[in-house]
Amino acid sequence: MADSRPTTVLVTGAGGRTGSIVYKKLKERSGQYVARGLVRTQDSKEKIGGADDVFVGDIREAEIITPAIQGIDALIILTSAVPKMKPGFDPSKGGRPEFYYEDGAYPEQVDWIGQKNQIDAAKAAGVNQIILVGSMGGTNPNHPLNSLGNGNILIWKRKAEQYLADSGIPYTIIRAGGLQDKEGGVRELLVGKDDELLQTDTRAIARADVAEVCIEALAYEEAKFKAFDLASKPEGTGTPTKDFKALFSQVTTRF
Repeated sequence: MADSRPTTVLVTGAGGRTGSIVYKKLKERSGQYVARGLVRTQDSKEKIGGADDVFVGDIREAEIITPAIQGIDALIILTSAVPKMKPGFDPSKGGRPEFYYEDGAYPEQVDWIGQKNQIDAAKAAGVNQIILVGSMGGTNPNHPLNSLGNGNILIWKRKAEQYLADSGIPYTIIRAGGLQDKEGGVRELLVGKDDELLQTDTRAIARADVAEVCIEALAYEEAKFKAFDLASKPEGTGTPTKDFKALFSQVTTRF
């Protein structure tokens, strides 16, 4: 008998712009999945519906996130440090805005320590698969994103990705291109490696498409032990991706 029990999936960063889409999509597929969310604040919990399956906890505190992870089958990691713009920037005067991270919320603490804590807790709980959403650009230490607030965000994200790849847990690492708040399911998705897509005109992706790829990765063996860059063709060009097994089969890179 195949196991017909729904898969319990925890989405961390469920209050974020992509994480909230993943959480919502899982809830809509309640026949297949039991959704859980982890958010940082009570405010974020209320924002995504305030259900009992949303846990509030700080990923920087290893023991605090354990209850959310107990009993899950899969983990989708969508937590990320977010730079804030320094006040006083006047676009009419030219120049560039300056960014900073709040104390304790630097990429090292959130994207490295916070993600490591999640991976360790998931491994201890016997989770079957971890899907980690990162970002393209990590092959270039001088990428402009690294200079924001002196946070080296892509370097710390890459370190967490490597830690996951070395963990022994079946993983899928999705390095997304530039994220757009657009409708999903209407574009042809492209997978790549080593930031090669950044050299092309197709280096953006709708958040809703990233969310869909996260959930589809739960269903296919072809997505396991893989790492890939993800972008899409512009809407109206190419054929909207429907066959995710074929998409994951194109990926041959483990990191």
